[in-house]
Amino acid sequence: MDVKEHIYADDPARGPRDVRTNLDGVDYFFVGNGFIQAAVQVCDSGAGTPVGLLVMRPDRLGPKRDVLTMDPEAGLEPTMIRIHQGGGVSQPVPGRIRACWVESTGVPTVSVTWQAEDLEVEERFWCPDRSLPQLRREVRLRNTGNACNVAIRTGREDQPLEQPITLAASEERTIALVYRTVEQGGRPLLETEWCHDASLSDAAPYWRKLSECRFSSDLLNHVFTAARNQLPAAITSSGRVDGSIWQYNLEWVRDQSVVAAALVLLGDFELARTMLDRLLRDFVTDDGDTVDSSRRREAEDVELDQNGALLLAIKAYVEWTGDVSILGAYRQRIRALAEFPLRSVFRHSPSGLLHNRREYWERHAVYGIEDGMELTHQLFASLGLSAAADLARHAGWTEEATRWEADAGRIKRAMLSDDRYGMVHDGCFIKRRKVSGDVHWEIEPAAGANLPPGTPLAGRGPHLLNPDTSSVLPIALEFVDPRGELARNTLASMEELWNQSWTGGGYSRYHVSSEPDSPGPWPFASIFVARAYWEAGEDEKVWRILRWLGEAGRSKAGSWFEFYGPRPVPPCPQNGIIPWTWAEIVVFFINHVLGVRPGLNDLLLRPRLPSGVDRAEATLSLDAHRLHLELRRARSGESNTITVNGATSAYPAGGLHLPRPRADLNVKIILR
Repeated sequence: MDVKEHIYADDPARGPRDVRTNLDGVDYFFVGNGFIQAAVQVCDSGAGTPVGLLVMRPDRLGPKRDVLTMDPEAGLEPTMIRIHQGGGVSQPVPGRIRACWVESTGVPTVSVTWQAEDLEVEERFWCPDRSLPQLRREVRLRNTGNACNVAIRTGREDQPLEQPITLAASEERTIALVYRTVEQGGRPLLETEWCHDASLSDAAPYWRKLSECRFSSDLLNHVFTAARNQLPAAITSSGRVDGSIWQYNLEWVRDQSVVAAALVLLGDFELARTMLDRLLRDFVTDDGDTVDSSRRREAEDVELDQNGALLLAIKAYVEWTGDVSILGAYRQRIRALAEFPLRSVFRHSPSGLLHNRREYWERHAVYGIEDGMELTHQLFASLGLSAAADLARHAGWTEEATRWEADAGRIKRAMLSDDRYGMVHDGCFIKRRKVSGDVHWEIEPAAGANLPPGTPLAGRGPHLLNPDTSSVLPIALEFVDPRGELARNTLASMEELWNQSWTGGGYSRYHVSSEPDSPGPWPFASIFVARAYWEAGEDEKVWRILRWLGEAGRSKAGSWFEFYGPRPVPPCPQNGIIPWTWAEIVVFFINHVLGVRPGLNDLLLRPRLPSGVDRAEATLSLDAHRLHLELRRARSGESNTITVNGATSAYPAGGLHLPRPRADLNVKIILR
């Protein structure tokens, strides 16, 4: 791989201050409908425009400086609302702005409130429909003083959009701006106009069908709602999603597979199918190779986990929707996906495991990664083959099912039981072994790696590979017993990564001494650990991670940067917002906490309430039906019971298997 791939030219010191992504004290609220995407920037520190609007075409991936509303000189300041009154001008003031998620006509909406003289101002941003590239911004004024004449203004000072309004004492008035993207000469342009019509929303039915979860915990509600509101907003109607908004402007099969699976859990089966169709059609070759960073790789640099991740997403889609048409439409691609990692070029003859020089977090030979076996490559190969075998049996592909199940078991046995080459050492999962069987403990970058000065891997060693948060994925995915000794030992090793070289919490993705970027905690890697700790029954560790998410950077919006810490920009890219984080949150809540696990032929319900939480309620989509789930902590003298459509029975400790529903399902569970 060419080291130039990791060098970026976008310099945040060039241009207006708003081109910077990680402004001090910033929140980004994302809204969108697949045809238009917007982020409401709320910056309380004064480091950037206090209330700025970034409008984008979601199919045009690019840095923050390239958004349609970014003025090359004034940044986002022209997008602010300014109130002209009696010769004075009022606008949002840093430190005196309140922002939160609300609902407007049943659609996720950003509410921003601030004060202008005797006027209370609320701005609301949302996409009122699902078919047009337009965004609605309502400005609501409440007069707390005497009658007055005001002018609401936005846009550049030399080309303002202005609307005069007369307000009586105590009167409330609302006026709206509508933003539309259009194509002109192959270039996206933005049209903005005042609108006096009431909002008519045809987007509400879409949002009503998505999964809902409510807990007796404000923190849990906020984290889930932020993910539910923003994950669909990050995806185009054609199924495209940036791996990191404003950062990489590239696509990965791995990331998009996780996002597609999360959309399935959210109940947006149509968009999930669109994503899977696109991945299978355009991101998988006829021989089963997959794309990462919008590129194909040579064998030594292939991300061997991606095939399994996509197969797991396809299985989740079939399990939740009952739609097997995807299997018939893509039989040859699914077959190629399953068998590509089994090619002789990847097979380590002494063990039967997979080997090359790429690791899970995308380091490679330049960074000192030697030829060897990566834990996650074996994990997702085995899980993916097992998923493919289940799908094959379901579709009647008997020969493939038998072969894939055998290969899945063979890889798993070698991972867990091979004393020389397996992925366990001293009772703990390890990240990587060399082809010799030696544990790959350290790396040393190659000459000419051109690492940014000051990054840990550019400094003196040792540069350690373990521990690594990807090592908890076999626990989170229940590949091994989450409450067994191997899981306990592995999770204990992760604690070295919490607050490793910083304060405030969060897990780094791996030991920071081998970091070619900057040290700092990673939200989606931290959720890996939360998912594993949940299955291990370690609720306090889960709460610690969730509390950190609620406080990391700016949490009003619930849009998290890739990581939190300083970064040498350039040559590194500016920090961006990772859709994968929202997807991990959705999976954590629906798959783990609510414990809703549909199979190809049945439904497993295995919920558990977090410590300190007494109630939960959720509505999910399964096939063409709705599953309404209520959980309550047992009162004194009560036992574990489950009531399914009015029929009550004892609730078994390991969960309850039900037939796939043929109608809506109402379930109430009392848990001790």
